[in-house]
Amino acid sequence: MTDPGPLPYGTPDTPRLAVRGEATLEVDPEIARIAVTVAARGTDRTTALADLTRRNEQALTLIKSYPDALEKLETGALSITPELADKGRHERVRAYRGRVTHTATLTDFTTLGELTTRLADLDLTRVDGPWWDLRPDSPAHRAARTQAVHEAVQRAREYAEALDARLDALLEIADLGAENTAPVAAPAMRSFAGYGGAPAQESAPALDLEPQRQTVYASVNARFTMTRPAL
Repeated sequence: MTDPGPLPYGTPDTPRLAVRGEATLEVDPEIARIAVTVAARGTDRTTALADLTRRNEQALTLIKSYPDALEKLETGALSITPELADKGRHERVRAYRGRVTHTATLTDFTTLGELTTRLADLDLTRVDGPWWDLRPDSPAHRAARTQAVHEAVQRAREYAEALDARLDALLEIADLGAENTAPVAAPAMRSFAGYGGAPAQESAPALDLEPQRQTVYASVNARFTMTRPAL
């Protein structure tokens, strides 16, 4: 007769333990993202496009003037929209509106306030952010996972010791997945907009921005066998 193997929930001689290990770390952010939106509007299409191109080039040049702080620069949405007159039977264009958005990823937070201030000082330029974050391969994620595993082992050992037993073997360790992670507070966001006509005579003082610490969470399920308890 073939041995059916151990029962799903263990045996009196080999009881099984199922525990969860969790870890929550508070760490400093590694990157900050800002969104820069440049706009232009005019009754003449050629003029509106020329203004948008000029302002866009000014914003990009300013961002790229911080090469040591800039990790990535990406262009997102671009729109050129004709605005029709409210009255009249014919499709008469009243004005043209253009808009382009860039996302800049920065690593040097000491210059972040200065850059956002200078960008917001440009004509028809809006700045949103910053959004603080960690890189996907940040060591903080590994540290949280490692701590969660250690916590699971410690919890299982305490259960076994409470029964005058000891852990015997690890049967399974499973990541719970992203859907079971603890909720993280939404990143702080600020918006700055400059819609003036002529450039300011004096530069505005640099904003003082404090990085928002990030919450890193990890959770695992672990199953062990232990020696026969002394009941």
